[in-house]
Amino acid sequence: MRLFRGVQAALSRLVREVTVLDFLPAATREHILDDRKLLKHPVTHVSWRDAVATPSVRTNVSRRKPSGSTLPAAVTNSSVSRGDRLTPDGKFRCNTWQGEFPEHNTGADGYLQTAPVDAFGPNDYGLYNVVENVWEWCLDWFSPDYHRTDEYDHDNPTGPESGDERVMRGGSHLCHRSWYSRYRLGARSKNISDSSAGNIGFRCVVDAAGG
Repeated sequence: MRLFRGVQAALSRLVREVTVLDFLPAATREHILDDRKLLKHPVTHVSWRDAVATPSVRTNVSRRKPSGSTLPAAVTNSSVSRGDRLTPDGKFRCNTWQGEFPEHNTGADGYLQTAPVDAFGPNDYGLYNVVENVWEWCLDWFSPDYHRTDEYDHDNPTGPESGDERVMRGGSHLCHRSWYSRYRLGARSKNISDSSAGNIGFRCVVDAAGG
């Protein structure tokens, strides 16, 4: 894990999406899960408000730079993809929809819905599933043209100070090349803060320099 060298043990859970096991209290998990394997899948149906109310996130969410554990900014990890090929060497490296959308998913990548958060192996930075599987909430407000304004900081870019919708990054297992290709790390979407869905989750980031 070259990105987090020296703090690997402390950050071992920050290289992947937040799982059902991470998010739900033990008593709750016992009542709602029939398949224990799902504990390693990303937690879904989590709104932005739910994500920032998570104890490790909420104390830092108001800060403009990650400090402690918080949601990523929209530009975080913008250079840590695997390249521009969906199946390098003929192997699946992320969880997408195969077959005809939305009629039939062949599950050729091994998963019909979400995949475990450590599926497909890490990239060269030690990060898992940085594209697809589930959309991941970001700290920033969404704006399609904020980067063109004088307020935009090119050295430490963030979103605007206010807005109506939050940024989501990464795409999900429902993305298909026929109409909604989100296989690149730079792609972004948006949603309102209290919205949730079965293909939306989140991951946390940490200020490695201060870790």
